[in-house]
Amino acid sequence: MPYEWITPTPAPDAPLAELHLWPYRSLLRRDFVVFISGSAAIILLPLLTVLGSPVLWGLLPFFIITVSGVWYALNRSYKDGEILEELRIWPDLMTLDHIHPRQGRKSWKSNPYWVQLKIDKKNKRIINYITLKGNEREVELGAFLSEDERAVLYEEVYQAIREAIN
Repeated sequence: MPYEWITPTPAPDAPLAELHLWPYRSLLRRDFVVFISGSAAIILLPLLTVLGSPVLWGLLPFFIITVSGVWYALNRSYKDGEILEELRIWPDLMTLDHIHPRQGRKSWKSNPYWVQLKIDKKNKRIINYITLKGNEREVELGAFLSEDERAVLYEEVYQAIREAIN
């Protein structure tokens, strides 16, 4: 699963529970290079037949636009996948930091005793949509996870909050 519970360090100010979440990434950097290289080779293959003729110069810009467009789209998708959410729970404080590569950092905090953890199983857009409500603000948690992962995560976060306030 694309999240992990961090084992807390035995320090007096360390959180009782810490969770890191990130989107699933199916294309690794190494595979990104292989895919771009393979795509360029496959597109270049037909250009070999016109090597040395003026037609090559007419087709070459389209080849460059195609390869650079695929590279840009995959690179942008890869960077958007660098989202990280960090949930920390203390007995008297709960924080959620949402770190996005282009939108910056968004933070939320509340007392875990007053936090309402909700899961919306009937949401049409995102099934098993998890939200945390506290300090008169509602934030989403793990919206980029699959619906099965969010259902399991809900139970784990609920248990972590209950253990922190007891």
